[in-house]
Amino acid sequence: MEIDADIAETIVNPEAYADFDRVHDAFAKLRRDRPVGLAAPEGYDPFWVVTRYDDVKAVEMQSDVFHNGARASTLTTQIDDQKVKELTGGSPHLVRSLVQMDAPDHPKYRKLTQTWFAMKNIKAREARIRELARETVEGMLATGGACDFAEDVALRYPLRVIMEVMGVPDEDTPKMLKLTQELFGATDNEMNRDGGHEKGQELVTMLNEVVTEFFGYFTELTEARRKEPRDDLATVIAQAEVDGAPLGPVEAMSYYVLVATAGHDTTSGSTSSAGWALAERPDVLAEVKADPSLIPGLVEESIRWETPVKHFMRTAMEDTEIGGQAVAEGDWLMLSYPSANRDERAFHEPFRFDPARTEKQLAFGHGPHLCLGQHLAKLEMRILWEELLPRVSEMSLDGVPTRVASTFVSGPKRVPIRFKAA
Repeated sequence: MEIDADIAETIVNPEAYADFDRVHDAFAKLRRDRPVGLAAPEGYDPFWVVTRYDDVKAVEMQSDVFHNGARASTLTTQIDDQKVKELTGGSPHLVRSLVQMDAPDHPKYRKLTQTWFAMKNIKAREARIRELARETVEGMLATGGACDFAEDVALRYPLRVIMEVMGVPDEDTPKMLKLTQELFGATDNEMNRDGGHEKGQELVTMLNEVVTEFFGYFTELTEARRKEPRDDLATVIAQAEVDGAPLGPVEAMSYYVLVATAGHDTTSGSTSSAGWALAERPDVLAEVKADPSLIPGLVEESIRWETPVKHFMRTAMEDTEIGGQAVAEGDWLMLSYPSANRDERAFHEPFRFDPARTEKQLAFGHGPHLCLGQHLAKLEMRILWEELLPRVSEMSLDGVPTRVASTFVSGPKRVPIRFKAA
């Protein structure tokens, strides 16, 4: 029932997620030998690790049985969990966004922006998104044949898109980027707030400082939009009501933080990963250039390949079973999306990067908590590749790429490439 200690330590180690082979080897062993296994690494409450595609989907579909909000919704140590509860007066969450909500609140809050993120509304913004993509490509070409694809292309383009959608002024985008990197990269020594987080230092204190700064910024934005509404998402959130009352300050600020962070960091991770994959695979690059109808498949495959959100946690609200394994009420579960997206039972040759693949990736989740911004993310990536691929004839790595060290949200940190303009 309990998985090997070395595997348990690997899947809670942020550095392992910066090493493609290391973490995927661990998940492959679990899928084969113990697809729903109990991990008990030192310093953590025990949790079930759900690694197969069908089992992750099954948990996602049963939102009445497996809750997001009962315990921490992302992996946390016992010490950090206690510190969060001390800061919040008992809640295991520093923020209360859609990620931390269950019914009946979750559908009510999701509905507030669901129309905004619907395909019809997103497509209405396609022309402006294409302008931003073209500007990004021109900037890449202006480097003269060498750039960091992660930093110069994949990071800044989706950031500009989501900030415009939100209504954040262009001059404030560097601040949003910095805060997002500090939030998701808190366990990465190059990206966190103090520049050198080590075990034993107060991770929660750093995260709380970042969240507080986010809240301060969006409080001012809310006040501005209530006075002068605009055609942006900030206005929607600022004026939203649930059960006839305005959103509470924590819920409103958390909504902003969710959209502002998840709205660009995960997209940039998948885009960076696609650039990395194409730079390593000239045959695939040539194939997609020759057949642009493969671009939507390239987008889907890059999302599967990177799977930027590595996990979410769920809590069993009753005695049940997953994949034949009994799970007790109150048990904590890790849904491993990278493992599900490499499941040999769900994907043919899952460790091959294939834009022609037809199997459906699970990186956006499934069921009631399916990613709200998936249509925007896919549209952004499709447009970028439509604009970029005709403009380059070759791409290759120009150094060793690196990934962010994080068990939660991570992707390529640096992807140095050389390219030739077409």
